[in-house]
Amino acid sequence: MEAIRDLINFFSYPQWSFTLSLVVFGVMLWSRKLWTKKGGLLMLVAVTAFFCLSLLDPNFRQVVAKPDNVPIVMMVFIVGYFLWLSLYKAFRNDELTEAGEPTFEKSEVEDKIFTWPDLVFSEFICMVILTVVLVIWSIALQAPLEEPANPSVAPNPSKAPWYFLGLQEMLVYFDPWMAGVVLPGLIIVGLMAIPYIDTNPKGNGYFTFRERKSEIVLFLFGFLVLWCQLIVIGTFLRGPNWNFFGPYEFWDITKIEPLVNVDLSEIIWIKLLHVGLPSHWFVREIFGILLMAAYLFVLPVALSKIKFFKKYYEQMGPARFYIGISLFLVMMLLPIKMYFRWLFNLKYFIHIQEFFFNV
Repeated sequence: MEAIRDLINFFSYPQWSFTLSLVVFGVMLWSRKLWTKKGGLLMLVAVTAFFCLSLLDPNFRQVVAKPDNVPIVMMVFIVGYFLWLSLYKAFRNDELTEAGEPTFEKSEVEDKIFTWPDLVFSEFICMVILTVVLVIWSIALQAPLEEPANPSVAPNPSKAPWYFLGLQEMLVYFDPWMAGVVLPGLIIVGLMAIPYIDTNPKGNGYFTFRERKSEIVLFLFGFLVLWCQLIVIGTFLRGPNWNFFGPYEFWDITKIEPLVNVDLSEIIWIKLLHVGLPSHWFVREIFGILLMAAYLFVLPVALSKIKFFKKYYEQMGPARFYIGISLFLVMMLLPIKMYFRWLFNLKYFIHIQEFFFNV
């Protein structure tokens, strides 16, 4: 058991867990017709059983059983269940459509009930059950309230609410203005722009995968791999001093991880060219500026010429394609930056401290 715990702790570190999540995500899509059957629920039950078994470990239980972490644990399993349910209906609808039969949603339209008393009675029963659950919850778990705030003493680790922990984890890899303002703003802008960029009418009002493969894969990658995983890491695996700890590892406040992060300009000028850093910011950061310019402005044009993206270019038109592909490249900047940090201790591609501009 000790060897299994050590192995899980090792592969839980970000550079390994993120790589494994990419592999699992690919396998999940490749084997989608297998786990979206009823057997997918058995997999969820098996994961739940393993989680319950892990509660026997005191270090694991101390983190996941904290009163303010219990709802997040529940949400993780809820996301897993609804992921299975939505894709189960999507693939079932694809089979029904191929056979010339109506989808789930069209068949449900015929099964109508009266608002009063049927629907209101069901909602009343749900309200009573939820009230009982909340009362039992409030008795069984202590409210995560602490003493009045003291400006001279900060909690260690000091964490934002769970819905901001993904952004707080991004602070490890990006400058605060980038992780706290630019990227969240682009996320909001991107979500607002989806109806204008994606004008594919298929899938409106019913679940489907075959008719919206690229859209669903892209959304699941951004939501599960780049967002939910960062929240899980920030909630359960970031301990004192924002150091990383495995799920079965004791949160040692004295743990020290020496890490020297360097900028791209330092790698090129000092390590490769063996000269000092130029004094002028533009000359010093010219390689990073050219790299990011090529990534954000040249790469979209190059992608539009590739066969896979060319069909989207023809369907969407230049304006919508370039806006969509630019938002996609900004999203992919997160995993790219994460891997450069893990592999090369790279801090910034562009570091212009004279204007507080860091990428």
